Amino acid sequence: MAKAIMIQGTMSNVGKSMITAGLCRVFAQDGYKVAPFKSQNISSSSYITENGLEMGIGQAVQARAAYKEPDVRMNPVLLKPSGKNTSQIIVNGEVINNLSTVNYAEYKMSLVSRIMEAYNSLAKENDIIVIEGAGSSAEINIKDDIANMGMAKLAKSPVFIIGDIDRGGVFASLYGTYMLQNEEYRNFIKGTIINKFRGDVKVLEPGLKMLEDLISVPTIGVVPYVHIKVDEEDSLSENTVNSQGKADIELVEHKDEEYDKLAALLRNSLNVDLIYKILSEGI
Repeated sequence: MAKAIMIQGTMSNVGKSMITAGLCRVFAQDGYKVAPFKSQNISSSSYITENGLEMGIGQAVQARAAYKEPDVRMNPVLLKPSGKNTSQIIVNGEVINNLSTVNYAEYKMSLVSRIMEAYNSLAKENDIIVIEGAGSSAEINIKDDIANMGMAKLAKSPVFIIGDIDRGGVFASLYGTYMLQNEEYRNFIKGTIINKFRGDVKVLEPGLKMLEDLISVPTIGVVPYVHIKVDEEDSLSENTVNSQGKADIELVEHKDEEYDKLAALLRNSLNVDLIYKILSEGI
């Protein structure tokens, strides 16, 4: 069975999808069989696989980064907003229901077995699964979160928390995200990553040390703010999707050079040896 690592964030659009894609390429370059995974995705657009099934665009991109064909097992549950406070519920690539937010909150736990069936199937075929969380890892009002810590627990996966320094308040957001977890979930958090940094890392280093002292979790690295042509769902333009909210295949395919640039960026910014150590130790 594959080892797992999970990328969670302090909020949406901190770079979870990009970091996940980059790690998929790093591990694949190192000779491992790798697959991305996101248990539950929420997006108004989707990627259509060769056999006509729908999945999250982010996982299609990550699959390409891992030298894989996009596979709906990589995103077993996709929610597509279909009206005011309602969404299409897409499971294993097919629409199975249309529910309100309240009704879905009651329904989602029935999907855990489908999620784990997809995850375990991928885990049998790969060496490493890179799991992406959704939104914020510390939504304390959401019971039975199957997208973040609930998934980490099911997969017995170490977690890295990403914060976006470009928005400001990154130390408060990382500290708050850690402190709002219960004791069990804090034990899953094995590292933090600061993303979208502009400037000299030496200026940041005292803050990194203070954060590590406060939460007893190492900083895995600081990723600079760069532009790499790899689409993320949060940054898709209207031109990327058609009138049915389905992504054109050509627009979510990227040249290998872009994935290689992303992998090189992470190798230069993150402690890859520590990541492998955490992967091998697990939970």
